[in-house]
Amino acid sequence: MPGEFALIERIRARVRARPDVALGIGDDAALLDVPAGHQLVVTSDTLVAGVHFPPETAPADIGWKALAVNLSDLAAMAAAPAWCTLALTLPEADDVWLDGFLDGFFELADEHGVSLVGGDTTHGPLSITITAHGFVPEGQALRRDGAKAGDEVWVTGTLGDAAGALQQWRARGPFSAKLRYRLDRPTPRIEAGLALRGLATAGIDLSDGLAADLGHVLTASGLGARIDLGRLPTSRTLADHFDETARWPLQLSGGDDYELCFTAPASAAFAIEQALSERGVTATVIGQLEPQPGLRCTTPDGADYAPPRAGYQHFQGVH
Repeated sequence: MPGEFALIERIRARVRARPDVALGIGDDAALLDVPAGHQLVVTSDTLVAGVHFPPETAPADIGWKALAVNLSDLAAMAAAPAWCTLALTLPEADDVWLDGFLDGFFELADEHGVSLVGGDTTHGPLSITITAHGFVPEGQALRRDGAKAGDEVWVTGTLGDAAGALQQWRARGPFSAKLRYRLDRPTPRIEAGLALRGLATAGIDLSDGLAADLGHVLTASGLGARIDLGRLPTSRTLADHFDETARWPLQLSGGDDYELCFTAPASAAFAIEQALSERGVTATVIGQLEPQPGLRCTTPDGADYAPPRAGYQHFQGVH
């Protein structure tokens, strides 16, 4: 069975270095060059087996998702990804599992030019902690506190697919491979985040559910919002497996979408549609910000709707 240093060497052999990495894996810490006129954006997420992904999830999918959720945070800040560190806790030193994990991890890292620059390996229950770093020009980060009353509320992509897959998994019945793919391999909306610089007023990525995550924007900006449930973007696959009223809790509170939710004045709508279209990303206006605090949801027939729960919270249940 390989030891810790053999595992580290196995990981380092897969790394593609960037020119702004002065010193990467192999020393006590990395030395990295931040470009002039930019701010460094840093985020960190931990994924735990049985909490953030089903225990039987393929290693390559775990590797992909562990990095994707961090890149999604950078996208929400309109940052271009650059580097990351990886802290990997394993129940045993398993070369086959590690190689599969690294296949998924580096597939996504190479797609976005991300260089692994350090980390740690530890023995224990399976968990993965990644810290990702990116750049944004000074003053152009997309924050949660910039929304304005009257702004439109947008979301990229479609909502509810991952939550639908998780519900099917829990039911142990028939499942959709397309929905499960959305759960296992979320798409970090890096290109969308970059396109929204100078256009959106606030943003967040949807990890814990639309209601909870948009709620963070509303709290930071001191506003409320009204959401039209009939306008929530829905994939054909989700519609095939869940009727409209069954979809709403998945789309509002299910989590794991990793789409972007952002706000912008109506006057910016054409520019936003054009900028996102050039990058192959769809986005939908689903509501509007209001001065009165709180989130209000309206059904297609005009009735008020209260989500069964706001969204996922650690220490109050499981994903």
